[in-house]
Amino acid sequence: MSTIEHNGIEIGIYTLADIGPDPLTGKTITAHQRVKEIIEAAKLADGAGLDVFGVGEHHRLDYAVSSPAVILSAIAQVTERIRLTSTTSVLSTLDPVRLFEDFATLDLLSDGRAEILAGRGAFIESFPLFGYSTNDYDELFTEHMDLLLKLNKNEKVTWSGNFRPSLRNAEISPRPLQEQMPIWIGVGGTPESAVRAGRFGVGMALAILGGNPLRFKPLVDIYRKSGLEAGHSPEVLKVGVTGHTFLANTTQQAKDEFFPYYSNYWSYVNRQRGMGTRMSRDDFENMASPNTALFVGSPQQIVEKILRQHELFGHTRFLAQVDIGGLPYNKVVKNIELIATEVAPVVKKATSK
Repeated sequence: MSTIEHNGIEIGIYTLADIGPDPLTGKTITAHQRVKEIIEAAKLADGAGLDVFGVGEHHRLDYAVSSPAVILSAIAQVTERIRLTSTTSVLSTLDPVRLFEDFATLDLLSDGRAEILAGRGAFIESFPLFGYSTNDYDELFTEHMDLLLKLNKNEKVTWSGNFRPSLRNAEISPRPLQEQMPIWIGVGGTPESAVRAGRFGVGMALAILGGNPLRFKPLVDIYRKSGLEAGHSPEVLKVGVTGHTFLANTTQQAKDEFFPYYSNYWSYVNRQRGMGTRMSRDDFENMASPNTALFVGSPQQIVEKILRQHELFGHTRFLAQVDIGGLPYNKVVKNIELIATEVAPVVKKATSK
């Protein structure tokens, strides 16, 4: 596979490391195998010339990764140029000092390829696990983000807040290889989150999992507006888009192959959240139609969807989640190859200045 030149928007893949049964065989792989496959997928993405690889954080037995920094450090040793990010680090319940030091270590191991994408997470298991209250959901995130940004800028930090002990001229070690590690905030759909990301002057990664992408345009506008009002330059106000993705040679083939896995994915995610809803084929057809944000189809259709969103948002990064619902690894490989060879070159050419 040819290496993609670095122009136009960045294109990468990410995983949340969910462990679900394959709906066609009924078999569920082990956490051990899941982790090995994630490292192999990252190696493949790096060799194929993709720009970014992301790993998520969950604290449940049906997910294989609770420490993205550890998995990304293993990936750093078998890759050469792909950027390595969390997708996401649950900042509300992480100690920002520990998080920063772990990713600064990753930055040294990877020759300066580490990034942090911080979010509040879709689940709340980490709150009781680490001794926090969900009543402090917003305040925790804001305070921890404030500290994380200070740690990124300064070797010695003096800081005080409500949720962790104060710091007095504390030495923060090691320092990353990059002058500052890129930090992003993951935003699910609330204007408050977009405003916060803008005020902090960090990148905003939108999780767009379905529906009409047009509904996210106000979030992008409010993010940029609040960022500029807070005195940040337009260059630092970067937007990323993340979404569920499945490709095949034709759109019909992609939908036929992916439906059992996507329906399976939402049935167990909804069950994890205490809901018993099941997805019908009609629901899926609506979700995968040409004007929606679900990236399922032929390479041409995926290119069109990414470019339509680029017109809306002017984003600089697209990350595809290609390994959900118990999808077997050989199909994940095929998706990475199609994204790298059929989608990325076309999108990059169309979005390069």
